[in-house]
Amino acid sequence: MSTFSGISTALSSLIAQRQALDVSGQNIANANTPGYTRQRADMSPVQGSSVPSLWSSSPAAGNGVRIDQIARLGDVFLDTRLRSETSASSYAAAHADTLGRLEATLNEPSDTGLSSALQTFWADWQDVGNAPDDTAARKVLLGDAEALVSQVHAGYRTVQTQWSQLRTSTATLVDQVNTTAAQIADLNSQIRSITVSGGNANELMDQRSTLVTSLSGLVGATARERSDGTMDVMVAGNALVRADHANTISMTGSFTMAGGLTAAGQVGLQWDTVPPTALTLDGGTIGANIDDLAPAGVLGNAATTWDTLATQLASTVNAVHSTGSTIQTPPTTGVDFFAVDSTVPAALGLSVAITDPKDVAAAGPMPATVTDPSSWALDGSGADTISALADDPNGADAIWHGFVVDLGVQSRSATQRSTVLETSRASAENLQLSASSVDLDEESTNMLAYQRAYEGAARVMTAIDQMLDTLINRTGVVGR
Repeated sequence: MSTFSGISTALSSLIAQRQALDVSGQNIANANTPGYTRQRADMSPVQGSSVPSLWSSSPAAGNGVRIDQIARLGDVFLDTRLRSETSASSYAAAHADTLGRLEATLNEPSDTGLSSALQTFWADWQDVGNAPDDTAARKVLLGDAEALVSQVHAGYRTVQTQWSQLRTSTATLVDQVNTTAAQIADLNSQIRSITVSGGNANELMDQRSTLVTSLSGLVGATARERSDGTMDVMVAGNALVRADHANTISMTGSFTMAGGLTAAGQVGLQWDTVPPTALTLDGGTIGANIDDLAPAGVLGNAATTWDTLATQLASTVNAVHSTGSTIQTPPTTGVDFFAVDSTVPAALGLSVAITDPKDVAAAGPMPATVTDPSSWALDGSGADTISALADDPNGADAIWHGFVVDLGVQSRSATQRSTVLETSRASAENLQLSASSVDLDEESTNMLAYQRAYEGAARVMTAIDQMLDTLINRTGVVGR
């Protein structure tokens, strides 16, 4: 082997150790960069060349070291687990948030909640029954009835507002999904070009991995890496991103709750294909929002409860009130206390049908034996019967109580589930970080090792240089 080959061997070590030192410096520089995956310079020895002769070959040392690749030390299995946990956790968190916001609007139990308004309303009927000829008691009843109706209207409109806000925010998230998918497709193109040319695209892969995880939180996306460095992103079994092409999704259905709670206007997702195809999600924030916006979802059930309560309140009170007698001159019967406009949701169409305190029918059905209707009109049995509706097992109070309790149970259960799944997601994230994040102590040790190796290679080069100096400049000078 030529003496000069030793210089090449030492040079390869100098180059390799310097590159490895650069990789450690990159790791340290990005120790606090979100989404960064630590890297490692993978080295391998360069095989020595043999010099064959007639009877034997002369043994030779290797020709140094080379950097095979700058490896990205991520774990595909931990990445997959994190994405799965993120999908489930995001779904549970979004569902719990919707329930929590709805529960907060009920303001129960409190002195300003609907339960208190109903109790006041029934108590007013009891007061009228106790003093049928008291105009003040009748005015108080009408005033509190108007307040009750206004509270029903406000409760329903609150659900409408929450539904509209949720639909708008979900549409924004859908746009975010499409934008993120386009970014991943662009990164796939860049990564493939760099990989084919033998370059290092690790930082671009980190960006792509972060984007895919965010898609998992939105739509429950999964990923599959290809041999050319690109990554396919799947949603509900279909490709959202394949290589450098990104498909898009869009939101369908009504923009109003009234339309969204019908089968024809139900909110959903679709692939923007020709023809469009439906997309059903089982994870992610958007999946939870779509479920909560459905007719049988959280907000749909709340709207239905308000309508049922309004209808039941009007029908049960009117059933008794219409059989009683007013104190008009002459007394009249068949007067409804509440009215419900059938052209709008029952909760919004509910109103107090009378404005004159004399039209409050406090008397019960007049017996055939009564000869003086005016005196009977001062009977309070009808008002007492209406006040007793507070204890009706199928009445408005029972409907509201059941709804409040059920919503409270659902909200608490959803919050607990969200907490558990978030703990699981955090655990998966910690495992991923433990495998991919930068350990400053380890990098410091590596830097020291590379530095010493570099110094050793430099020393070898110096020794060979001195040997060559002796060989070239001092050999053969005897006798000159």
